Amino acid sequence: MKRFAALGVLLLVTAAAAAAHEPATLVVTSSNNPLGNELLVYDGAGALVQTAATSGLGGVGGNAGGIGASDDLVAVVNFKSQSVSVFDILRSGVQLRQVISTLSPPVSVAFGKDHLYVLGTTSVESHRRHGHDVDTGADGSAALAIGDGSAAQVGLLADHLLITEKSNTVETVSLKGGAVSGTAESVPLPAGSDTPLGLITRGANGYVTIAHSDEVALVKGGTLVAVTGSGTQHAPCWLALVGPYLYSSNSPSHSISRYVVTGSNVVLDAPVVATTAGAPTDIASSGHIIAVLDGGTQAHLTQFAVDEDGNLQQLAVSVLNRGANGVAVIRR
Repeated sequence: MKRFAALGVLLLVTAAAAAAHEPATLVVTSSNNPLGNELLVYDGAGALVQTAATSGLGGVGGNAGGIGASDDLVAVVNFKSQSVSVFDILRSGVQLRQVISTLSPPVSVAFGKDHLYVLGTTSVESHRRHGHDVDTGADGSAALAIGDGSAAQVGLLADHLLITEKSNTVETVSLKGGAVSGTAESVPLPAGSDTPLGLITRGANGYVTIAHSDEVALVKGGTLVAVTGSGTQHAPCWLALVGPYLYSSNSPSHSISRYVVTGSNVVLDAPVVATTAGAPTDIASSGHIIAVLDGGTQAHLTQFAVDEDGNLQQLAVSVLNRGANGVAVIRR
């Protein structure tokens, strides 16, 4: 009997130790207040656990990827003050580390292995990273192909950046040693394609929404190699990847669709796997967690778990002030 009791205690201790090593989830967004931006940190249950001033001004809109995260840093755009704030990710939360001035008002950020990339309204730039420190000066920059203020999102491919401008332009910019090098090169789009917006990258593959044409496209090697329609759902705007599944948040349809993607194709798998209270304005993922930000008279930050079949289970919903922008999921 004592042996069974001891075994029971051992199992409880083992289970407790395993739970202690499970990564905790944080979901971050920004208040985007043009009078004083703040990073808002939520836990996996949807509770606001921290509010951290960015020392900058918000005010961005019509963009994606306004927040980027790596293993130990978070970057957030300050549109009105033309800067990007970088935060350390600590066990206790986040802590402002530095504020970096940018060449044009920033709308989107992305981390590479040793660089931070910033997309502005007229330019894209790279800042070298040394551990937790990011150089305040750019080590490379390029003018955008259009540069009319419609810049939407930047993503990192194997050896170049992928960029969308809502003025019907998808473009690439080469990297040399991780730094922006050369000029923006447009990716030819099908006739009638209207309003590229959100994107997500993996290796050499870039997946792009062409929102007003109700399409999702695959860009590879500077060429558009596949396009698929969004079925019954309108204006896929923002994208997130989990394994083979690509999720689009569809703004006017207040829904999330699921695609199955490869390096050569994009297939609509389920037109609706979840709905949102308002029109989605961004989406992000990490591990098997997806977070979606939507807007209206109030904003909502909704967390979903992704199962092995790509189905979404709602975990938490947080209510925010209108105007929040950007989202990133952090597993620590």
